[in-house]
Amino acid sequence: MTVATRLQSMQPTDIGVPGPTPGDMARAFRSVRRDPLTFLEQVTAHYGDRVSFPVPGAPALLVNDPDEVRHVLQVSARNWNKKTVQYGALARVTGQGLLASAEPSWIEHRRTAAPAFHHQRLEAVSDEVRAAADTALAAGLAGLVPGTGRVVDVAALTHRVGLDAVGRALFSADLTGHAQQLLDATSDAAELVVRLGRSVMPTARWAPSPTNVRLRLTRRRLDAITAQLVAERRSHGRAGSGAAYGDDLLGLLLDSGLTDVEVRDELVTMVIAGHETVAAALTWTLMLLAEHPDAQERARAELAGLPAPVSMLDHRDRLPWTRAVIDEALRLYPPAWAISRRSIGPDSLGGTDVPEGTLAIISPWVVHRRADLWPDPLAFRPERFLDPGAGRSGYLPFGLGPRLCIGREFAIGEMAVVLDRLLTTHRVAVPDGWRRPRPQAQVAVHPEGGMPLLLTRLRAERRD
Repeated sequence: MTVATRLQSMQPTDIGVPGPTPGDMARAFRSVRRDPLTFLEQVTAHYGDRVSFPVPGAPALLVNDPDEVRHVLQVSARNWNKKTVQYGALARVTGQGLLASAEPSWIEHRRTAAPAFHHQRLEAVSDEVRAAADTALAAGLAGLVPGTGRVVDVAALTHRVGLDAVGRALFSADLTGHAQQLLDATSDAAELVVRLGRSVMPTARWAPSPTNVRLRLTRRRLDAITAQLVAERRSHGRAGSGAAYGDDLLGLLLDSGLTDVEVRDELVTMVIAGHETVAAALTWTLMLLAEHPDAQERARAELAGLPAPVSMLDHRDRLPWTRAVIDEALRLYPPAWAISRRSIGPDSLGGTDVPEGTLAIISPWVVHRRADLWPDPLAFRPERFLDPGAGRSGYLPFGLGPRLCIGREFAIGEMAVVLDRLLTTHRVAVPDGWRRPRPQAQVAVHPEGGMPLLLTRLRAERRD
């Protein structure tokens, strides 16, 4: 049976919510797989705040209304879990780590990991994140002297920054030696997760399909790298009776009594989620600043005006414009473009009763483009976020509720630090013949084909 035939034969549960027919979905199948972001925008424009997709069994709904989004993710979060195709696909790479886990044990794992993301810890690792940024920038921009410029793929550059920052900050390890292995493995993992998550007819895990074979090889590579990190830390033993393995994430996980498999799952989750999302967000932020030189100059002046290098927490009260730039970039290009939940029991969405097993699909990409919340929603206007209450009911780049991303403060802090290290010494501009890369919906939203931007050196010295 072909994919189109299966789509056309689906008999969805009718709950009175409009949406495309099985025939519509069959005809749009290729375009949906190629560009799901445009598809989600189109069905929202056509059908409204709730869209029903034709799937057998319990309903599958795209939920766009901010109040209904909050109901699923926050108000009634106990009734909506992560037993969905999206997170099931991710779990085949990350295991039952915090991001993908649908098990009740996720809350205990979150409590174990939480101290690694505490404000005091983030402030303490600012030097490490600056070092990661400086190392990657020095390698990627080698040879530039004041007044000279070069077109650089900043997508590749921010990936290296993100990976090194995660390694130094969360594992107290410079992952530079493993960087290419990890980049290759996590890139392969991201591609496979997307392929599995979009599959209409999933292949059994045991089947020797090309995707399954690649997935097993990718897992082995990730397993080998994380096993080495764990073994090296365990080999040091405890410093004394009752002493911990360390106060970074790896030490906290080992000291908590988790099994090596559980530790591995959390490490792989943090490596993939921690560098994929930040790298993507930084890439789009730099593009937007290149396109809007006035906003860039204002950020540069604010960053340079601080008496010392930016720390991981300065974005909270010392960098209002830079933080507004980050927030607006996350609004326009949220790395997590889709969130899904499955109802454990019956519920109600916007006055419509939905049965147990209902799938709710929430797209920050779509919600962040609501004209009723964000006037001129496609425009880059950081000043929106200078008003603390602006649009907050429809802003969820890191999710909402109890499953709010544990690394939110780390991600925003890292972005501020990297912007400081780059913008105070370089100007970012669009090259001749510039065209925006097409957003590509993978695990995060990345630019198709990279992000070539012109970086010009302004001065040689850097604040220590």
